[in-house]
Formats: sequence, structure tokens, C-alpha cells
Amino acid sequence: MNLPGGVLTLLHVGGTSVLSQARSADEPPLTIPRDPAREAARRELSKRMYHENDPSWFQRALNAFWDWVDKLFNAASSATPGGPLGLVVVIAAVLLVVGALWWRLGTPRRTPASSAALFDDRPRSAADHRAAAEAHAAQGHWNQAVQERMRAIVRSLEERTLLDARPGRTADEAAAEAGRALPTHTDRLRSAARDFDDVTYGGRAATELSYHRLADLDRDLERTKPVLASSTSSAHSSHSADQPARQGAAE
Repeated sequence: MNLPGGVLTLLHVGGTSVLSQARSADEPPLTIPRDPAREAARRELSKRMYHENDPSWFQRALNAFWDWVDKLFNAASSATPGGPLGLVVVIAAVLLVVGALWWRLGTPRRTPASSAALFDDRPRSAADHRAAAEAHAAQGHWNQAVQERMRAIVRSLEERTLLDARPGRTADEAAAEAGRALPTHTDRLRSAARDFDDVTYGGRAATELSYHRLADLDRDLERTKPVLASSTSSAHSSHSADQPARQGAAE
């Protein structure tokens, strides 16, 4: 730093920093105490010309991140048998296990807090739902096809008065109630409800096979006669009345 009468330099005298201004041979040097000297040096070094080549904030953050990763890797490798090579083997094994589980189980199922209603606010007939299902199936939209076919099944059971038309019914509830009137199809009804829930709420993708299972169930239910509660009660009463008679004849 140039000042009138000479050059300003930083000196250390007896543990004290001073700024000395070099003057001519016949003039004594100008000294400044440590604290003012430090402040003057700080102001000088804070000038833009000294920081033109400094790394940007992004580069500094990136360097700090990689330093952290390096320290973490070194700490993990030192705690793993075999050092860095052992750590790489462990990481590869974990990735293989995760990949195998993902391939085997598919996308993790998101279980809803509560099952949503099977139907929306637009009442449609079973024929309408079947037509929509077939249209989606023709385009290969199997998720929508499965949903509409399940709605067609439940709406058809409501139209046959095997189920009461109740707003807000879920697929699981419909399958459980329909199974009492159509006991030979209980398992297939529950499976159809699971397919509907998996597609609608579980994040799984339907397939052509799953759609055709529902379509076959829909057609079979149309041809199946329900087991009425009155018929079951009559058969049970008849069986109970015949049993004492057979016992009396045997005696």
C-alpha cells in the first residue's frame, strides 16, 4: 500500500505487529499498534482483487459434501472386515437382496387408511359398467377394465336384489354379503374384491388374466341361482324333524 512519503509494510517487533512506512534515510519509520495494523490488513485483503479466483459457494458446498462422504466411507470401511473391498461386497449384497425382493413382491402396496366406496356419485346399470369394461379391455387398459367389471358384478347383484343398493359399500363388503347368497362363489368373490383393491388403492397393475377372471365370474354369477335364507331355514327344520323320526324307527 503506497502512502505519501514511502511504502507501508507489516513488521513484527517484540511480539507486536506494526505497520511501518518506509521513508527516506533521514526520516524515522512510521509505526502503528497491532490492532489497527490487523484491521488495516483485513481491509486490504478483503478487496475484490484478492478473491477473483476463489471457488463459488456451490463449489464450496460440493467440496464439503464430498469430504463428508469420504469421511463416512473411511469410517465404514475401517469398521468392516476386509476394509474398503469388504464394504463394497456388503453394499453389493444388500442391493442384490433389495432387487430380488422388489422383483418378487412388486411395487410395495400402499394400504389405505379406510377403503373407499366402490361406486362414485353417478348411478349406472350393470350393462353400462360391462360396456365400459369391455371398451377399456379392447384398448388394453386393464386397470380400468378390472374396476368397471367389479362394479358390473356388484351392480348386477343389486339389480337381482341379492344385495341391497347401499351407497358407500366397499368391494370387500359386497363380496362378503354376496357370498352368503352365492356360497359356491365365495372364494372367487373375495379374490375379485382383492384384485379391485390392489388396482384401485394398492398401486398394482392389473393384467389381462385378472380381467378375464372377473369377466368369467360375472358370467357364472348370472347363471347361478342364489341360496335363499328361507330355503336354508326350511331345509334345516326338515332335517331336524326327520332326525327324531329316524331315531324312533331305529328303536
